[in-house]
Amino acid sequence: MNALDILKERGFFGQCSDEPGLKKLFSNEKVVFYIGFDATADSLHIGHLIPIMAMANLQRAGHIPIVLLGGGTTLIGDPSDRAKERPLLSNDEIRKNNEKLLVQFKKFLSFEGSKGMLLNNADWISNLKYVDFLREIGKHFRVNEMIKHEGYRVRLERKEGLSFLEFNYQLLQAYDFLTLFQKHHCRLQLGGSDQWGNILAGVDLVKKLEGEKVFAATLPLVEASGGRKMGKTEAGTVWLDQKRTSPYDLYQYWINTDDRDVIRFLKLFTFLPMTEINGLSKLRGKELKKAKEILAFEATKIAHGEEEARKAQTASTAAFTKEGGDSSELPTTFISKTEVSNGISILDFLMKVKAASSKSEAFRLVNQGGIYINKKRISKQDTLIKIDSFKDDTLLLRKGKKQYYRVVIK
Repeated sequence: MNALDILKERGFFGQCSDEPGLKKLFSNEKVVFYIGFDATADSLHIGHLIPIMAMANLQRAGHIPIVLLGGGTTLIGDPSDRAKERPLLSNDEIRKNNEKLLVQFKKFLSFEGSKGMLLNNADWISNLKYVDFLREIGKHFRVNEMIKHEGYRVRLERKEGLSFLEFNYQLLQAYDFLTLFQKHHCRLQLGGSDQWGNILAGVDLVKKLEGEKVFAATLPLVEASGGRKMGKTEAGTVWLDQKRTSPYDLYQYWINTDDRDVIRFLKLFTFLPMTEINGLSKLRGKELKKAKEILAFEATKIAHGEEEARKAQTASTAAFTKEGGDSSELPTTFISKTEVSNGISILDFLMKVKAASSKSEAFRLVNQGGIYINKKRISKQDTLIKIDSFKDDTLLLRKGKKQYYRVVIK
């Protein structure tokens, strides 16, 4: 099957500068392609899985991915799809972030031999001479065209405006494409739909300076049913770093997928064959639980390995059985006997075990009847958690219908 057909079948395809031409290119050669990732945090999150899994599917089809870390562009900040200017990071912060991102990318993609590349645009952007860059690159851009692009236009209409620093971002992203074409014969750039203008700028720049045709394609910005932003929960962002979001919590995120999203997410976030996914698409009602369990296991396995996925699966099964089962694999918080000897308010307790991010959220959870201690609903905000709340030094906290936390006295 042509690689473009794979992207379409699994739901990764959006716009394309020349769809027939790209399909022909995939049929005729191993295509070098890239996606850029700015180092704005020290971990990837679930929202990054769309571009990463698209790259992984293309690599499995025999093509060559370049993961381009934005060591240079992060210094400026991408204004696309941003209401406000990004806080500027230091070189040292960006370097540390990139080191951690590199480890995560290696879980999804192979960089052995000629299978793929992991590059950093700081290698060529940091050494640019400003006047030379303006003369060689800047002269090919027209401001009246740039401000027509959605990202710039929206920012210009807002009170905060668009800084001149950010205005340069499109030039640098286009220069990335030119550099990767010149050094690695990269013929395709992929990105989110909010990147369309920036990617097309790179296509135009390569054509003007090299007289060669390269391609642009976008990936969908995925939302869960009901308009909920992908990777966002009440507790905040779902990260791929297991120190920030545990494998169990990642597993639970997928288990809690809306029924309407299960098959779509199986296509996007797992490597299961389409024949198997098509079979699962016939499930209805309570039978969809099986499909959700498969999604949760497969997606967690890709991010954290099979052993962690099985631990999360075991803990999830134990938490949801009526008998309770073995809760040892649940997210665990250790607490000293001294801390609970005089009692801890339920609001402070929820914050301590990270079931709530603030007292106001904790108050709301209790007020709405969403908190259970050892299967007993907590209805009063002045409830104290004491020694006798623990059974064999262990307490099981449930938040809502499906989130469990284990607290142990040590």
